[in-house]
Amino acid sequence: MALEVFHKDETLQMRRKLIGQSCRLFFSHDPVKIMRARGQYLYDENGMQYLDCISNVQHVGHCHPSITQAAAAQMDLLYSNTRFLHDNIVLYANRLAATLPKKLCVFYFVNSGSEANDLALRLARQYTRHQDVIVLDYAYHGHLTSLIDISPYKFRKLEGQKEWVHVAPLPDTYHGIYREDHLDPGQAYADTVKSLIEEAHKKGRKISSFFAESLPSVGGQIIFPTGYCKRVAESVHEAGGVYVADEIQTGFGRVGSHFWAFQLQGEDFCPDIVTVGKPMGNGHPIACVATTEEIADAFTANGVEYFNTFGGNPVSCAIGLAVLDVIEKEDLRGNAVRVGGHLIQLLLQLQTKHPLVGDVGVGLFIGMELVKDRVSRKPATEEAAHLVRRLKEERIVISTDGPWDSVIKFKPPMCFSIEDAERVSTCIDQILGGCTLLVKHTKSRMRSLLMWQRRFKELFPFWNIVFIEQQWRNTQLKRIKKQTLSQ
Repeated sequence: MALEVFHKDETLQMRRKLIGQSCRLFFSHDPVKIMRARGQYLYDENGMQYLDCISNVQHVGHCHPSITQAAAAQMDLLYSNTRFLHDNIVLYANRLAATLPKKLCVFYFVNSGSEANDLALRLARQYTRHQDVIVLDYAYHGHLTSLIDISPYKFRKLEGQKEWVHVAPLPDTYHGIYREDHLDPGQAYADTVKSLIEEAHKKGRKISSFFAESLPSVGGQIIFPTGYCKRVAESVHEAGGVYVADEIQTGFGRVGSHFWAFQLQGEDFCPDIVTVGKPMGNGHPIACVATTEEIADAFTANGVEYFNTFGGNPVSCAIGLAVLDVIEKEDLRGNAVRVGGHLIQLLLQLQTKHPLVGDVGVGLFIGMELVKDRVSRKPATEEAAHLVRRLKEERIVISTDGPWDSVIKFKPPMCFSIEDAERVSTCIDQILGGCTLLVKHTKSRMRSLLMWQRRFKELFPFWNIVFIEQQWRNTQLKRIKKQTLSQ
């Protein structure tokens, strides 16, 4: 079968007709048609190569031969219902257990991060016999109805906040209510959760769980302040609830120094439930919930069987095992430290050159915040969108995140190289230089405009010059932008 069945325009026309318009494409104004991929590179219908900086799902690289071979070999043997006895599921659970704290020793396999978080919510409520959930502002935990309800990023655009959902401030020390100059931002933000619990208790409500991504992604690639998670867990436990760590985007060594992002908070912190997904199958749909024996026993005691048709099937587990093998054999955690550290240093260098660059992230889970200025820290949303568009023209695929879409996010396949990091940094440097030049030119022209306007009014006090002024302004901005982008 040929790689391309339809011409790009026809594919786009058919998609608009057949696929729901809420299923959006990257670069919707000018979509890229990707036909194949390998490692950290994507190829369009013309064979043009793009550097992929955002596919954290293809964790060990697109179409890794070891993953493909493991999938094909197992599929050729057995792809069965999980109620039959098979070695793969226990082999995989045992391998995962070795990466986690000892108390997280019981596993439930599912097919997506949304399924995992939905099950985690059920486990928490069954174990605690409480209903209410605390989440962080701007959080996103999945597309199921139960998860839209605990995702402020979504429910604020839909039916609003349910009475059993309590939203805590995002512990963002760059934009938040407590910043990096606070003596103990971890404690201060943890106290906001404690206050929420107290307010809920006054209303006669009880907390089942606290849900949080270990590094909030949609919130803007946020790194929690030291001690935050441990102190939140203490307050939640005192209220009879459990701590759920959503590792669906951040797990499997992406932060480099640790296998799981929650481990950045120290050895004395351990969640009660951990959910994992996206990178787990390198693009194959597999996800999982890890929890304690006590929570699992409470779930079993309800007398209702938990069955998932495809969760933990032999093929999915064979792929999951292969992903773990590649992470170890190719030292991808070490690569995240080396390449991620190098990229961060390059971005910090850009920070010294370009006032637009505000804050930067960790490992190969990096957010580069763009701001209008570093004093007000006003998000530079338009500039971030411009940077993404210009990088696409340079065949680099990247996107934005955060409450104001002002964070340039880097979540590439873990095989991302030093050379890739330098290429991206160089292009960003050139593009931001153009943005800065455009701003300087614009300010200069605006000063000229004001001088011209005052002189015109002196000579012709009865003329209405608004229309003339607008035309002059638009003409000058178009000319300056064209000159800048061509440099």
